[in-house]
Amino acid sequence: MSEKFFFVPKGPFYLKDLSNEISDKKSKLKISDVKTLDKATRNDITFFNSIDYKLHAEKTKAAACITTYNLERYLPNECVKIIVKNVLFSTAKISKKFYPDADLDYPDVSLVNSDKVLSKFSSVTFGKNIFIGKKVKIGFKTSIGTNSIIEHDVEIGKNCLIGSNVTIKNSIIGNNVVIQDGCKVGVKGFGFIPSKSKNFRFPHIGRVILKDNVELGANCTIDRGSIGDTIIGENTFLDNQVHMAHNVKLGKNCMIAGQVGFAGSSTIGDNVSIGGQAGVSGHLKIGNNVRIGGGSGVVKDIPNNTTVMGYPAVPLKEFLKKEKNND
Repeated sequence: MSEKFFFVPKGPFYLKDLSNEISDKKSKLKISDVKTLDKATRNDITFFNSIDYKLHAEKTKAAACITTYNLERYLPNECVKIIVKNVLFSTAKISKKFYPDADLDYPDVSLVNSDKVLSKFSSVTFGKNIFIGKKVKIGFKTSIGTNSIIEHDVEIGKNCLIGSNVTIKNSIIGNNVVIQDGCKVGVKGFGFIPSKSKNFRFPHIGRVILKDNVELGANCTIDRGSIGDTIIGENTFLDNQVHMAHNVKLGKNCMIAGQVGFAGSSTIGDNVSIGGQAGVSGHLKIGNNVRIGGGSGVVKDIPNNTTVMGYPAVPLKEFLKKEKNND
């Protein structure tokens, strides 16, 4: 998979221009980008707002980290701690400085009708009224249906089938991928910081990565990552009208039935099956070989090799016992 990124940061900025919560000694530190704990380098700023990410915090290489008094002790000594009351709000404001145009999906002004770029994609089959952005790459024997839009810098592998009325942006797509009619891939997620006066939008600078042999049913919506990526693993199939929020990571060989919803930043293992209209809350870890019954509401982590059902979702034996007692 390509390491291409779709948003280019402004800057670099001095740390004093990003935050007022630091000492003079560190104010002239230059910061090049904002990244997650595990991806940050010595030139980056990151954020740490949940004990769930303690292991990443302990190993982060970031120059500075936005965090709280309760969490700062888990960060390396050399990392500058920026202590704030609301980590996500402060992170959103700093992200906005680096990426002022990533909090909304602005029109891609580079789009041209596919008729004008046929010479670049001689092995690709195009329908009618298709628009292609600059620096798009499309692999051998891929087919794209009518009224679809492929925005700038998107990469699509070989032997893919892209349906009609599909929009793809900020995405890296593998080989033999099927994206059926009406899908929206790489769009901005539902990320904002609530405020009494005006909600503050959180810039979404990540990508969607669809690995080889993925299939998306009709009218699926796959949000790009906020800081980080949204990823769907090899040979995973989604039914119609599935929604994946920002930063969700879905493993390989998963089967997801219609109208399932994933809240942001949850990680789902390999060989997971989820029945229709189930919901998975945010920041959860779902293990390998898990089965989630239709209509269930998952509100806590699920270990490997577990079958759950109900709302809130509980192990299947517990659910059946409860149902029997209610009869």
